[in-house]
Amino acid sequence: MSFTGEILSASGLVSIGVLGLLSYFILRALYNVYFHPLSHIPGPYSWSASRLPFIYSLLNGTIVHDIQHLHQVYGPILRIAPDEVTFARADAWADIFQLRSDRFLKDPIWWKRQPGNPDSLISAIDPDTHTRMRKALAPGFTTRALSAQEPILQQYVNLLVERLTEQATKQETKRSGIHSVEFDIAPWFNYVTFDIFGDLGFGESFDCLQNSRYHPWISLLFNSVKAASFVAAARFYPFIEFLLMKCIPPSLKKMQRDHYQQIVNKIERRLNFELERPDIMSHVIAGRGKTAFSREETNATFMVLTTAGSETTATVLGGTLNYLVLHPDKLATLSREIREQFDSYENITLDTLRALPYLNAVINEGLRLCPPIPWVLPRRVPAAGETVCGVWLPGGTPVSIQAYTMNRDPTYFHSATSFHPERWLPGEMENPESPFFHDQRSGFQPFSVGLRSCMGQNLALAEMRLVLAKLLWKFDFHAVPGKELDTDGNTPKHIIAES
Repeated sequence: MSFTGEILSASGLVSIGVLGLLSYFILRALYNVYFHPLSHIPGPYSWSASRLPFIYSLLNGTIVHDIQHLHQVYGPILRIAPDEVTFARADAWADIFQLRSDRFLKDPIWWKRQPGNPDSLISAIDPDTHTRMRKALAPGFTTRALSAQEPILQQYVNLLVERLTEQATKQETKRSGIHSVEFDIAPWFNYVTFDIFGDLGFGESFDCLQNSRYHPWISLLFNSVKAASFVAAARFYPFIEFLLMKCIPPSLKKMQRDHYQQIVNKIERRLNFELERPDIMSHVIAGRGKTAFSREETNATFMVLTTAGSETTATVLGGTLNYLVLHPDKLATLSREIREQFDSYENITLDTLRALPYLNAVINEGLRLCPPIPWVLPRRVPAAGETVCGVWLPGGTPVSIQAYTMNRDPTYFHSATSFHPERWLPGEMENPESPFFHDQRSGFQPFSVGLRSCMGQNLALAEMRLVLAKLLWKFDFHAVPGKELDTDGNTPKHIIAES
């Protein structure tokens, strides 16, 4: 009898424990919804009660569209977790990033480096560390530096056109008496942008265009994106993060080390160059084989810049061409502008492209509808608390800006979800009779603002202008019937190119 009693007692304790745990989560959820300092911020009860809906959306890969939908329901100031607020208002740029950008520090959940790893320009949370790194890198991204780098850009864009021409020659088919070829354009944009940054950053490309395939380093990089979401999600629960880090198998750790070592080797070779060249690294080097910041910081910075300076540009190029082939009239207007401006392919230069109004309008519209960073990752409100968009927030609150939502908001842009490059033409912006006259362009900040705005925006714009101009001078593009992407797709999987 006593044995049975002990079992019942143990069972009862388990029941009490489970009941207590459930009670805690219920009470915590009720507190978050009704009594938390952010309870006055609009948002769905489920997201306000727990971090779990946010994490599910993040890991499901739908967080940008989910939050856009929530903004449409609850307004431009939105609570997306018990302790987090996001904004789809233009004045948030100044409040968070510009006027007080040295006070709204990066949220460690998203930005902190892994234990034992050095800081990079991207991960540096401390303002002094970031300023030191940015000051060393900035000269490599100026307009003057870009002018010296133009031959490198021309070399790889020409190689892109050459490779696509070869593809057309090998695979061309007769369509209504015209030579044409169908292919997936998305990887080619990644090939050219990664090769350009490889040369500018390390003095050697990744040979993606040369071999018409991804370099193994880049393939591994793409495969690690999903894992990065899991790491970020785990950081909301330190114990889970601890377990996750402990569960990484030795083979994966070795793969990570090898991945990192490839960049280290590239930097080592570049630092040993005796020939001066106008690349980005040349502005970082502050003496023979020495850099303006530590070798470890250099390695980490150029590793992340390789992605930040390549994949983002390729994303916008893919999205922009997708919209162009879905709007043949816009594509025809842009092709006509380019072909009338240049009497030969060889005469296409960055200086002249910078002045083409419709080309720049198309790129702006591509950036608006296909922002490479649709959700600006959070900053933390200063410890004393601060007001953002007229709303006071307690210290430590993560705050972010939803660029994707704002760019498609009809209160900011006429016909907001449609592709209208004309909205960026000076005549339309200055004409009170234009439907685009009242567009609120101050909310459009594709390269961010303030002390941490994108240094590489001149390079990115130059690459986009040059790639689009040379491709459209050389080819006529069409969407493949039956294989078009909808307008939420960022890359045209299949297009037809005619030469």
